[in-house]
Amino acid sequence: MTEREPAVLVFDVNETLLDIESLQPHFERIFGDTRVLREWFGQLVMYSMALTLSGQYADFGTLGRAVMQMTAEVHHVNVTDGDLRDFAAGMRTMPAHPDVAGGLAALRNLGYRMATLTNSPASPDGRTPLQNAGLGDYFERQFSVDPQRAFKPAPQLYTGVAYELGVPTSAAMMVAAHPWDLLGAQAVGMSTALLTRPGNAALPLPGIAEPTLVATDVGDLARALSEGRT
Repeated sequence: MTEREPAVLVFDVNETLLDIESLQPHFERIFGDTRVLREWFGQLVMYSMALTLSGQYADFGTLGRAVMQMTAEVHHVNVTDGDLRDFAAGMRTMPAHPDVAGGLAALRNLGYRMATLTNSPASPDGRTPLQNAGLGDYFERQFSVDPQRAFKPAPQLYTGVAYELGVPTSAAMMVAAHPWDLLGAQAVGMSTALLTRPGNAALPLPGIAEPTLVATDVGDLARALSEGRT
C-alpha cells in the first residue's frame, strides 16, 4: 500500500476505463485484420508524444484519424471518408469494461474523490466519452489535455489536475493501464496504480517505473485500497 493514502484517484480513460477493443470491427472491415488495432493505437500514442515533444498539437480525435490514414497507406488499403466518420464515432462511444461501474461504485463507497485525465477531448456536442458510456456521475471532474495543448505524460498535465482539485500531487494517485502514463504522474510526486488490462504489463525498470499498486481491474484496485486501510 502507499505510505500516504491518496485523497483523490485520477483515472486515465482510454483502455483503463473504456474498452478500445470495441473498435475491432472497424479494423476488420478496413484491414481484414483486427490485430491492426494495436498497431494503430501504439502509433497514436507515439505520435501524440512526438507532437508534444516538438511543441505542436492536434486534438486526439484528429490525430487518431490521421494515424488511421497513415496506417492504411502502410498496409496499402483504402480508407474512405465514411470509414473515418464511423471510426471517429466509435472512438467517442467506446463502452466501459465490465468491471468498471462496480469498481467505481466500491471506490465511491470507500469515500475516495475521483477525477479523470484523458488525451481525448469532449465530443462536438460537449459530451465526454465517459458520459456516453454512462460513467460521468462517478467523477467530480473530467479533465482533458486539450486546453493545455499537450499530451500525456507531460508533467504539467498532472500538476494542473492536482491544482484544480485543490490537493498536493503527493495526495493524488494516478490510475492507468499504461506505464508511460504513470511515469508522468510519478515525475511530479503522485502515487500510481497500474491496471494490467489484457495487452498491458508493468515496465521492469526498478526505481523508475515501479507503480505503487498493481491491480487487474478497477474492482481489484478497490479491494487493494480497502485492504490497505486495515
